[in-house]
Amino acid sequence: MITETLKGQDFLSLADLTGQQVAELLQLAADMKAGKVNLRCNKILGLLFYKASTRTRVSFTVAMYQLGGQVLDLNPNVTQVSRGEPIIDTARVLDRYLDVLAIRTFAQEDLQTFANYAKIPVINALTDLAHPCQALADLLTIQECFGDLKNLTVTYVGDGNNVANSLMLGCAMMGVNVRVATPSNFEQSAEIIEKAKAYANGKSEVTITNDPIAAATGAHALYTDVWASMGQEEEANSRIPIFQPYQLNEKLLSVADKNAIVLHCLPAHRGEEITDEAIEGSHSRVWDQAENRMHVQKALLASILGAE
Repeated sequence: MITETLKGQDFLSLADLTGQQVAELLQLAADMKAGKVNLRCNKILGLLFYKASTRTRVSFTVAMYQLGGQVLDLNPNVTQVSRGEPIIDTARVLDRYLDVLAIRTFAQEDLQTFANYAKIPVINALTDLAHPCQALADLLTIQECFGDLKNLTVTYVGDGNNVANSLMLGCAMMGVNVRVATPSNFEQSAEIIEKAKAYANGKSEVTITNDPIAAATGAHALYTDVWASMGQEEEANSRIPIFQPYQLNEKLLSVADKNAIVLHCLPAHRGEEITDEAIEGSHSRVWDQAENRMHVQKALLASILGAE
Protein backbone atom coordinates (compact mmCIF):
# COMPACT_ATOMS: atom_id res chain seq x y z
CA MET A 1 0.00 0.00 0.00
CA ILE A 2 2.74 2.47 0.93
CA THR A 3 5.89 2.96 -1.12
CA GLU A 4 7.93 0.41 0.84
CA THR A 5 11.21 1.22 -0.90
CA LEU A 6 11.19 4.73 0.61
CA LYS A 7 11.10 3.58 4.23
CA GLY A 8 13.83 5.32 6.21
CA GLN A 9 15.13 7.22 3.17
CA ASP A 10 16.07 10.88 2.77
CA PHE A 11 14.20 12.98 0.21
CA LEU A 12 16.54 15.78 -0.81
CA SER A 13 15.68 15.90 -4.52
CA LEU A 14 13.42 14.21 -7.01
CA ALA A 15 16.62 12.62 -8.24
CA ASP A 16 16.46 10.49 -5.06
CA LEU A 17 13.42 8.70 -6.50
CA THR A 18 12.70 6.53 -9.51
CA GLY A 19 9.82 7.15 -11.86
CA GLN A 20 8.09 4.10 -10.37
CA GLN A 21 8.41 5.50 -6.85
CA VAL A 22 6.98 8.84 -7.97
CA ALA A 23 4.04 7.06 -9.61
CA GLU A 24 3.42 5.06 -6.43
CA LEU A 25 3.53 8.21 -4.29
CA LEU A 26 1.07 9.97 -6.57
CA GLN A 27 -1.30 7.00 -6.43
CA LEU A 28 -1.04 6.80 -2.64
CA ALA A 29 -1.66 10.54 -2.33
CA ALA A 30 -4.72 10.26 -4.61
CA ASP A 31 -6.07 7.31 -2.59
CA MET A 32 -5.53 9.10 0.72
CA LYS A 33 -7.19 12.25 -0.63
CA ALA A 34 -10.20 10.20 -1.75
CA GLY A 35 -10.45 8.51 1.65
CA LYS A 36 -9.66 5.08 0.23
CA VAL A 37 -6.59 4.66 2.43
CA ASN A 38 -6.24 5.61 6.10
CA LEU A 39 -2.72 5.18 7.46
CA ARG A 40 -1.48 5.96 10.94
CA CYS A 41 1.95 6.50 12.42
CA ASN A 42 2.74 7.71 15.93
CA LYS A 43 5.93 9.59 15.01
CA ILE A 44 7.40 13.04 15.51
CA LEU A 45 8.20 15.43 12.65
CA GLY A 46 10.52 18.37 13.18
CA LEU A 47 10.24 21.48 10.99
CA LEU A 48 13.44 23.51 10.77
CA PHE A 49 12.64 26.46 8.52
CA TYR A 50 15.23 29.16 7.81
CA LYS A 51 12.86 30.75 5.26
CA ALA A 52 9.33 32.10 5.62
CA SER A 53 6.58 29.64 4.79
CA THR A 54 2.80 29.34 4.66
CA ARG A 55 1.84 26.34 2.52
CA THR A 56 4.87 24.17 3.30
CA ARG A 57 4.66 24.73 7.06
CA VAL A 58 0.90 24.25 7.33
CA SER A 59 0.65 21.36 4.86
CA PHE A 60 3.41 19.36 6.57
CA THR A 61 1.87 20.04 9.98
CA VAL A 62 -1.65 19.02 8.98
CA ALA A 63 -0.37 15.97 7.08
CA MET A 64 1.53 14.72 10.14
CA TYR A 65 -1.40 15.33 12.48
CA GLN A 66 -3.72 13.45 10.13
CA LEU A 67 -1.31 10.52 10.25
CA GLY A 68 -1.59 10.55 14.04
CA GLY A 69 1.86 12.00 14.66
CA GLN A 70 3.21 15.12 16.34
CA VAL A 71 5.03 18.17 14.96
CA LEU A 72 7.73 20.34 16.53
CA ASP A 73 8.25 23.75 14.90
CA LEU A 74 11.98 24.37 15.40
CA ASN A 75 12.11 28.09 14.69
CA PRO A 76 15.81 28.88 14.09
CA ASN A 77 15.38 32.25 15.81
CA VAL A 78 14.66 30.60 19.17
CA THR A 79 17.10 27.69 18.88
CA GLN A 80 20.87 27.59 19.13
CA VAL A 81 21.31 27.53 15.36
CA SER A 82 20.59 31.29 15.46
CA ARG A 83 23.69 31.66 17.68
CA GLY A 84 25.95 29.79 15.33
CA GLU A 85 25.72 26.19 16.51
CA PRO A 86 27.31 24.08 13.76
CA ILE A 87 24.95 22.16 11.50
CA ILE A 88 26.71 18.90 12.31
CA ASP A 89 26.02 19.37 16.03
CA THR A 90 22.38 20.35 15.54
CA ALA A 91 21.83 17.41 13.18
CA ARG A 92 23.23 14.85 15.62
CA VAL A 93 21.15 16.17 18.51
CA LEU A 94 17.87 16.36 16.59
CA ASP A 95 18.53 12.83 15.38
CA ARG A 96 18.16 11.68 19.01
CA TYR A 97 14.77 13.38 19.48
CA LEU A 98 12.87 13.16 16.20
CA ASP A 99 11.70 10.52 13.74
CA VAL A 100 11.91 12.71 10.62
CA LEU A 101 13.10 16.25 9.87
CA ALA A 102 11.88 18.62 7.15
CA ILE A 103 14.23 21.50 6.40
CA ARG A 104 13.58 24.72 4.47
CA THR A 105 16.82 26.54 3.90
CA PHE A 106 19.03 28.29 1.35
CA ALA A 107 21.96 26.08 0.35
CA GLN A 108 21.41 22.52 -0.86
CA GLU A 109 24.81 21.75 0.66
CA ASP A 110 23.49 22.57 4.16
CA LEU A 111 20.59 20.18 3.64
CA GLN A 112 23.02 17.48 2.53
CA THR A 113 25.12 18.08 5.64
CA PHE A 114 22.08 17.52 7.86
CA ALA A 115 21.36 14.29 6.01
CA ASN A 116 24.96 13.14 6.37
CA TYR A 117 25.02 13.63 10.14
CA ALA A 118 21.45 12.69 11.09
CA LYS A 119 20.43 9.06 10.88
CA ILE A 120 16.73 9.94 10.69
CA PRO A 121 15.20 10.73 7.28
CA VAL A 122 15.64 14.32 6.11
CA ILE A 123 13.13 15.93 3.71
CA ASN A 124 13.80 18.91 1.47
CA ALA A 125 11.05 21.44 2.24
CA LEU A 126 12.75 23.89 -0.17
CA THR A 127 16.27 25.02 -0.96
CA ASP A 128 17.57 27.52 -3.50
CA LEU A 129 18.24 24.56 -5.81
CA ALA A 130 15.13 22.43 -5.48
CA HIS A 131 11.53 22.23 -4.30
CA PRO A 132 10.72 18.55 -4.79
CA CYS A 133 7.59 18.41 -2.61
CA GLN A 134 6.08 21.16 -4.75
CA ALA A 135 6.80 19.16 -7.90
CA LEU A 136 4.98 16.14 -6.48
CA ALA A 137 1.93 18.32 -5.84
CA ASP A 138 2.21 19.74 -9.36
CA LEU A 139 2.25 16.28 -10.91
CA LEU A 140 -0.70 15.13 -8.80
CA THR A 141 -2.71 18.19 -9.87
CA ILE A 142 -1.94 17.65 -13.54
CA GLN A 143 -2.78 13.95 -13.24
CA GLU A 144 -6.12 14.78 -11.59
CA CYS A 145 -7.03 17.22 -14.36
CA PHE A 146 -6.16 15.01 -17.32
CA GLY A 147 -6.52 11.50 -15.87
CA ASP A 148 -3.03 10.53 -16.93
CA LEU A 149 0.38 12.12 -17.43
CA LYS A 150 1.01 10.58 -20.84
CA ASN A 151 1.14 12.73 -23.97
CA LEU A 152 0.97 15.98 -22.01
CA THR A 153 3.05 19.13 -22.35
CA VAL A 154 3.78 21.37 -19.36
CA THR A 155 5.19 24.85 -19.93
CA TYR A 156 6.91 26.90 -17.26
CA VAL A 157 7.53 30.60 -17.93
CA GLY A 158 9.64 32.97 -15.83
CA ASP A 159 12.71 32.56 -13.66
CA GLY A 160 14.74 29.36 -13.95
CA ASN A 161 14.58 28.81 -10.20
CA ASN A 162 14.21 25.94 -7.73
CA VAL A 163 10.56 25.36 -8.66
CA ALA A 164 11.45 25.17 -12.35
CA ASN A 165 14.29 22.77 -11.56
CA SER A 166 12.13 20.27 -9.70
CA LEU A 167 9.22 20.60 -12.13
CA MET A 168 11.53 19.86 -15.06
CA LEU A 169 12.99 16.77 -13.37
CA GLY A 170 9.57 15.50 -12.29
CA CYS A 171 8.03 15.91 -15.73
CA ALA A 172 10.99 14.26 -17.44
CA MET A 173 10.86 11.32 -15.02
CA MET A 174 7.16 10.78 -15.64
CA GLY A 175 7.27 11.05 -19.43
CA VAL A 176 5.70 14.51 -19.62
CA ASN A 177 6.96 16.94 -22.25
CA VAL A 178 8.33 19.98 -20.44
CA ARG A 179 9.20 23.38 -21.86
CA VAL A 180 10.91 26.10 -19.84
CA ALA A 181 10.92 29.66 -21.19
CA THR A 182 13.13 32.18 -19.40
CA PRO A 183 14.85 35.44 -20.32
CA SER A 184 18.45 35.15 -21.44
CA ASN A 185 20.85 34.71 -18.50
CA PHE A 186 18.05 33.44 -16.25
CA GLU A 187 18.06 29.86 -17.52
CA GLN A 188 18.58 26.85 -15.30
CA SER A 189 22.02 25.38 -14.89
CA ALA A 190 23.37 23.12 -17.60
CA GLU A 191 23.63 20.32 -15.02
CA ILE A 192 19.89 20.41 -14.25
CA ILE A 193 18.97 20.55 -17.93
CA GLU A 194 21.20 17.61 -18.80
CA LYS A 195 19.85 15.58 -15.88
CA ALA A 196 16.29 16.21 -17.05
CA LYS A 197 17.15 15.18 -20.60
CA ALA A 198 18.73 12.00 -19.28
CA TYR A 199 15.51 11.19 -17.41
CA ALA A 200 13.40 11.93 -20.50
CA ASN A 201 15.57 9.54 -22.53
CA GLY A 202 13.33 9.56 -25.57
CA LYS A 203 10.09 9.12 -23.57
CA SER A 204 9.40 12.85 -23.57
CA GLU A 205 10.89 16.14 -24.75
CA VAL A 206 12.77 18.73 -22.69
CA THR A 207 12.79 22.15 -24.36
CA ILE A 208 14.70 25.23 -23.19
CA THR A 209 13.84 28.49 -24.89
CA ASN A 210 13.71 32.27 -24.52
CA ASP A 211 10.41 32.44 -26.46
CA PRO A 212 7.36 32.27 -24.16
CA ILE A 213 4.84 32.16 -27.01
CA ALA A 214 6.53 29.19 -28.66
CA ALA A 215 6.75 27.45 -25.30
CA ALA A 216 3.06 28.02 -24.52
CA THR A 217 1.73 26.98 -27.92
CA GLY A 218 -0.38 23.83 -27.55
CA ALA A 219 0.64 23.31 -23.90
CA HIS A 220 -1.73 21.50 -21.52
CA ALA A 221 -0.48 23.33 -18.43
CA LEU A 222 0.99 26.82 -18.04
CA TYR A 223 3.01 27.36 -14.87
CA THR A 224 4.83 30.31 -13.36
CA ASP A 225 6.44 31.48 -10.12
CA VAL A 226 7.60 34.81 -8.71
CA TRP A 227 10.29 36.60 -10.70
CA ALA A 228 12.48 37.15 -7.62
CA SER A 229 12.69 34.33 -5.08
CA MET A 230 13.36 34.64 -1.36
CA GLY A 231 16.78 36.20 -0.92
CA GLN A 232 16.52 38.07 -4.24
CA GLU A 233 14.10 40.79 -3.10
CA GLU A 234 16.56 43.59 -3.86
CA GLU A 235 16.52 42.55 -7.52
CA ALA A 236 12.72 42.47 -7.81
CA ASN A 237 12.13 45.90 -9.35
CA SER A 238 14.99 45.62 -11.83
CA ARG A 239 13.68 42.25 -13.02
CA ILE A 240 10.17 43.43 -13.90
CA PRO A 241 10.93 44.88 -17.36
CA ILE A 242 13.11 41.86 -18.22
CA PHE A 243 10.44 39.33 -17.27
CA GLN A 244 7.34 41.20 -18.49
CA PRO A 245 7.09 39.19 -21.75
CA TYR A 246 6.94 36.02 -19.60
CA GLN A 247 3.83 37.01 -17.66
CA LEU A 248 1.23 34.24 -17.49
CA ASN A 249 -1.77 36.00 -18.99
CA GLU A 250 -4.59 35.71 -21.53
CA LYS A 251 -2.14 36.10 -24.40
CA LEU A 252 -0.29 32.94 -23.40
CA LEU A 253 -3.53 31.09 -22.66
CA SER A 254 -4.83 31.97 -26.12
CA VAL A 255 -2.11 29.87 -27.79
CA ALA A 256 -2.20 26.99 -25.30
CA ASP A 257 -4.45 23.94 -25.59
CA LYS A 258 -8.12 24.90 -25.21
CA ASN A 259 -8.32 22.82 -22.01
CA ALA A 260 -5.04 24.10 -20.60
CA ILE A 261 -4.75 24.63 -16.85
CA VAL A 262 -2.98 27.44 -15.02
CA LEU A 263 -0.61 26.62 -12.15
CA HIS A 264 1.34 28.74 -9.65
CA CYS A 265 3.14 27.47 -6.55
CA LEU A 266 2.25 30.67 -4.59
CA PRO A 267 2.63 33.23 -3.15
CA ALA A 268 1.68 35.15 -6.28
CA HIS A 269 2.53 38.73 -7.15
CA ARG A 270 -0.60 39.50 -9.12
CA GLY A 271 0.01 41.88 -11.98
CA GLU A 272 3.64 40.76 -12.24
CA GLU A 273 4.28 37.11 -13.13
CA ILE A 274 0.55 36.33 -13.38
CA THR A 275 -2.61 38.34 -14.00
CA ASP A 276 -5.76 38.28 -11.90
CA GLU A 277 -7.62 36.94 -14.92
CA ALA A 278 -5.28 33.96 -15.18
CA ILE A 279 -5.13 33.01 -11.50
CA GLU A 280 -8.86 33.54 -10.90
CA GLY A 281 -10.14 32.34 -14.28
CA SER A 282 -11.77 29.06 -15.27
CA HIS A 283 -8.43 27.55 -16.31
CA SER A 284 -6.86 28.01 -12.87
CA ARG A 285 -6.13 24.99 -10.72
CA VAL A 286 -3.91 26.93 -8.32
CA TRP A 287 -5.97 26.20 -5.21
CA ASP A 288 -6.19 22.47 -5.96
CA GLN A 289 -2.43 22.57 -6.46
CA ALA A 290 -1.95 24.21 -3.05
CA GLU A 291 -4.20 21.64 -1.35
CA ASN A 292 -2.30 18.81 -2.98
CA ARG A 293 0.85 19.82 -1.13
CA MET A 294 -0.73 18.28 1.95
CA HIS A 295 -1.77 15.06 0.23
CA VAL A 296 1.57 14.31 -1.44
CA GLN A 297 3.49 15.14 1.72
CA LYS A 298 1.23 12.88 3.76
CA ALA A 299 1.93 10.09 1.28
CA LEU A 300 5.65 10.87 1.46
CA LEU A 301 5.71 10.87 5.26
CA ALA A 302 3.67 7.68 5.43
CA SER A 303 6.07 5.93 3.07
CA ILE A 304 9.26 7.19 4.71
CA LEU A 305 8.00 6.40 8.23
CA GLY A 306 6.39 3.05 7.39
CA ALA A 307 2.87 4.03 8.43
CA GLU A 308 0.31 1.25 8.75
